[in-house]
Amino acid sequence: MQDLIDATYQLCRAKSFEAKLERFYTESTALDFETSTFVHAADPEEIRDFAPPPNGTVLNADYFTFKGLRDFDVATGAFANATLANVKVFPALSGLGVSNALVLYPPGAVNLPHIHPRASETLFIIEGTLDVGILDTTAPIPQLFTQTLLTGDIVVFPRGLVHFHINRSNNRVKAYAAFSSTLPGTVSLPRTLFKTGISNDVLTKSFQVSDDIINALIAA
Repeated sequence: MQDLIDATYQLCRAKSFEAKLERFYTESTALDFETSTFVHAADPEEIRDFAPPPNGTVLNADYFTFKGLRDFDVATGAFANATLANVKVFPALSGLGVSNALVLYPPGAVNLPHIHPRASETLFIIEGTLDVGILDTTAPIPQLFTQTLLTGDIVVFPRGLVHFHINRSNNRVKAYAAFSSTLPGTVSLPRTLFKTGISNDVLTKSFQVSDDIINALIAA
């Protein structure tokens, strides 16, 4: 009988402690919510249907239309060329969490390894064949995934992951990019590493190469 009484007593104590712990957690969470300052790494959600035109501009159909991609064309060049339709040039995107780009790749052109710090990207191949690569850095050892995209294919580049594109064909490639941010940002790894004044001793030790190689990369 005493064993039953002791067991019941211990159970009541445990439930009492559990209830106190739950109450403490609830109150602490509510306090944190009320006093915390929120920092967003991506676009905040818009609470309006859309942002009104700036500076008292008249609202009409033109406000919702971007015409900057109509005559974009590039025939030659070593690098991909993109025309952006982001919030800087298309104010109607403000608060909507999306933006776009039309990308043209002359034969042999590359879109340098880069990241988008504020957006994921989908790339739709309108015309041609394009090779792409994505570097997964979530694993202890980063893993490279490559793919050859044909006309009509879509690839996704998750936010913050290094990726690149290269046109290895003899024909121009045209692609349409969509981003999950009005201003996704682009960080080009070669330009960031070798064109921003990082000292040679940092780069030579980081890449384990000679000063001559680093100087050649800076001058390229």
